[in-house]
Amino acid sequence: MLSTKGLRATVDDQRKRMGSVFTIRFFGLKLTFLVGPEILSHFYQGVESEISHGNMLDFMVPMFGKEVGYGVDFTTRYEQIRFYSDALTRPSKLRVHVDPMIQEIEDYLAKWGQDGIIDLKYEFSMLLMLISSRCLLGKEVRNKMFDEIHTLFNELDNGMRLSSVMFPYAPIPVNRRRDRAHSKLSEIFTEIEDVLQSLIDSKYKNGRSTTEREVTGMIMLLLFGGKHTSTVASTWTGAHLLSSAKSLTAVVEEQKQIIQKYGDRVDYNVLSEMNTLHCSIKEALRMHPPAAINFRKVHKNFTVKTKEGHEYEIPRGHTVASPILFNSNLPHIYKDPDVYDPSRFGRERQEDKFGGKFTYAAFSCGRHTCVGEAYTYMQIKVIWSHLLRNFELKLISPFPETDWGKLVPEPKGKVMVSYKRQLLPST
Repeated sequence: MLSTKGLRATVDDQRKRMGSVFTIRFFGLKLTFLVGPEILSHFYQGVESEISHGNMLDFMVPMFGKEVGYGVDFTTRYEQIRFYSDALTRPSKLRVHVDPMIQEIEDYLAKWGQDGIIDLKYEFSMLLMLISSRCLLGKEVRNKMFDEIHTLFNELDNGMRLSSVMFPYAPIPVNRRRDRAHSKLSEIFTEIEDVLQSLIDSKYKNGRSTTEREVTGMIMLLLFGGKHTSTVASTWTGAHLLSSAKSLTAVVEEQKQIIQKYGDRVDYNVLSEMNTLHCSIKEALRMHPPAAINFRKVHKNFTVKTKEGHEYEIPRGHTVASPILFNSNLPHIYKDPDVYDPSRFGRERQEDKFGGKFTYAAFSCGRHTCVGEAYTYMQIKVIWSHLLRNFELKLISPFPETDWGKLVPEPKGKVMVSYKRQLLPST
């Protein structure tokens, strides 16, 4: 059974006792754990007919609708992912989003005083909902409906609580509020013309156009992903940077150098040069991955070989798990894994390459890599570059503990930060 010591300690205990492949009981399931990147190739690269999510993500169906995501068959879902990618992740699309993001950030932070104290998690939640609404729904919709949409997405977010994940259709208050939020958001998005036109214009390979309900479901998925994961990642990044003088100095110095080179201008190309900031976000995500563990259902036997040379056959019908939180802290790959050290991803060290292409899995890997990865990094870099250029920030509350009550572990409670306006020199 999973012990009260937590996932990392439990996995470590079992690995030391039984090796890199072992089975434990978890919420009534027999789970076979695959520890270490060298045995995860089939987990992340296997075809859907041989290894899949099974029904592990069925809790998302009432959140976003049975017409999208895990409410549809794999072929349809894969094509919908292509629609997302076309609409969101191409460099040409990412470039278009930078200016609206900057405008939303400037307008929002202009309302802060000359100095004060804020809850970083709350501020990022509001700001990223504004950015997502603006980029994905348009300025007019954002202006008219933001307050209502933000409230409804907070209710939808409760569908990520463990009670709803384990019992998605139970008649409990949190599920009823989630369902009402889904219904109301569907109504709102149906009434909006020209919402994410590229999704509306998308066609499946058989020539069929997307339906109204598919488009509204996909918009909910995109908005949720754009706001939720980025809020958590931005907050963890801030908590670590403001707790590490060395790391904070490094990102501030990078901003000074970029200002000297480009002035106050920030665009897609300028953001791509913020390597220290990028590594700082990446390190926060290593230590606090959006999913602590990934699951797959095995439909066809396959064999894994550990780095020690031991081979194991994983039988059909088993549920297998990749403990991302544990694999992200393996000491033979990541030096001093409990230390926040963005330089581990720099050109000199590149620790995320040490164990092969499945070493770093904060955005999953292989066939299941998150299509929003580039968009997420861009959002967070735009926000933090603006903060670093315009404010002196200090963490005044204790470093946050992790709230394990949601599927995406987030900082527990408020993350209180003091701020004072302070422009970095432009020459």
